[in-house]
Amino acid sequence: MEVLATSSAASLSPRPFSKINICTAKATTLQLDSFQVLPWKYFPTRNAEASLRSPIMFRRTNTGNMPRNCGHTDGASKHNFIRQSIWRLNKNLSSKCALLSVSDGCLLKLKKYSGSVHKVMNFSEKIRQQSSVLFVPLVIGVMLVMSVSVSVSKSPSWALTEENLLFLEAWRTIDRAYVDKSFNGQSWFRYREDALRNEPMNTREQTYMAIRKMLATLDDPFTRFLEPEKFKSLRSGTQGALTGVGLSIGYPTHFDGSAAGLVVISAAPGGPANRAGVLAGDLILAIDDTSTETMGIYDAAERLQGPDGSLVELTIRSGPEIKHIALTRERVSLNPVKSRLCKLPGSGNDSPRIGYIKLTSFNQNASGAVKEAVSSLRSNSVNAFVLDLRDNSGGLFPEGIEIAKIWLDKGVIVYICDNRGVRDIYDTDGSSAIAASEPLAVLVNKGTASASEILAGALKDNKRAVLFGEPTYGKGKIQSVFQLSDGSGLAVTVARYETPAHTDIDKVGVIPDHPLPTSFPNDVEGFCSCLQDPATACYVNRTQLFAR
Repeated sequence: MEVLATSSAASLSPRPFSKINICTAKATTLQLDSFQVLPWKYFPTRNAEASLRSPIMFRRTNTGNMPRNCGHTDGASKHNFIRQSIWRLNKNLSSKCALLSVSDGCLLKLKKYSGSVHKVMNFSEKIRQQSSVLFVPLVIGVMLVMSVSVSVSKSPSWALTEENLLFLEAWRTIDRAYVDKSFNGQSWFRYREDALRNEPMNTREQTYMAIRKMLATLDDPFTRFLEPEKFKSLRSGTQGALTGVGLSIGYPTHFDGSAAGLVVISAAPGGPANRAGVLAGDLILAIDDTSTETMGIYDAAERLQGPDGSLVELTIRSGPEIKHIALTRERVSLNPVKSRLCKLPGSGNDSPRIGYIKLTSFNQNASGAVKEAVSSLRSNSVNAFVLDLRDNSGGLFPEGIEIAKIWLDKGVIVYICDNRGVRDIYDTDGSSAIAASEPLAVLVNKGTASASEILAGALKDNKRAVLFGEPTYGKGKIQSVFQLSDGSGLAVTVARYETPAHTDIDKVGVIPDHPLPTSFPNDVEGFCSCLQDPATACYVNRTQLFAR
């Protein structure tokens, strides 16, 4: 390591600074106020003495290109000085002697300089004594700087508190699980260091605020922080029941100049919102007089939920009409499946029978409930199935995979992708199939989202079903929920997905094969009448329903 050695500003000389080669030193700075740097012209004097005492012949080398190798015990710089100085002395002694050697011709000229050489040797002794005195404070200074540097580097600049550790737990969760490894084009490690230095984290609420601020930098509305109560509520929502008004909401994906707000993805059949006439596609403009223009969907969901029997007022835009409605919260049963056997006109026992299954959500009961419905309908000798996914806003990803396996004998269900491409493949070998042969139609609309779209895309691309309706919602990302040590949690976007045909449906949706009549009913009771009575406006004949 080379260190430029300079004296204090008061003693600076116009001569070039000398260089000290300290191969074993670990410090990068030196305190050199206590001694005078030797000017460059003194070095050849001592080197001349060394050359006269050595019987070794030296040859001039190009010292500018010599490597600085810390493995030599004497140091490369010392040898370079000696070689340069001897070459200069040889040049003065004889222009004919290219090398310094003990020869007759050179000795004659050496005698002429013998008196000068003795003076040089005496003076060099003084220099050696001075340099040895200077070397002691130099070594002490280097060791002092080394000890200070090591002690500073090993000492943490701050002590981590319990709040800091909770923040780091959230940071690590995002670091390991988040789909976008560029983290929205920022240095994730630098953000951690800056946040620990600059964000106040003295209370739990301040720590929560710091976590929310961190997540906001990702610009991903589906990656969010959940306080302990919200996390508990989310988990209960996937386990069977919820107290609220029965609405699934999301962000508008099609910008048509309509007012800002949150869009209704679906209204749970028989729930308070459904009974009040709220429809998929309606816009929620305000909740209890609080505008939803800048409100997040999870903040809105929290406002819609509440104690059983309490009131919540909504401002709804349905088409051109704006409505103000008051809804009473109640415990909404999340039984995800309703089914019915529809007998079509025919002769005797040969009349077609269609099994209708309405799937409203993908909670932890969904796949088991669908299997029960299929088995029950097959016991009644159905000829075909209709799977209604309209206004199904999704739910648990694994349940969507299991339900797809019910209908497929083989094939890819979904590709899980990140920024580098396909990361995982979910497929089936047919071992879980119980209804892989009967004709199947699937009904979808703009309220069909998330896990529902995975299922619909798998059945369409594997040519297992014919899709009817309108383009689906277009949520092509997958979230996982992670619990933190204090009972709070994170919902994190961990992947995006593609259908078996490698279609990215995010913000586009799954495109159906055929439209449904606009008056086609959305309930179990009305479905059969549209297949049985050709005089109704919603009539769809059996051949049309299952034809590609």
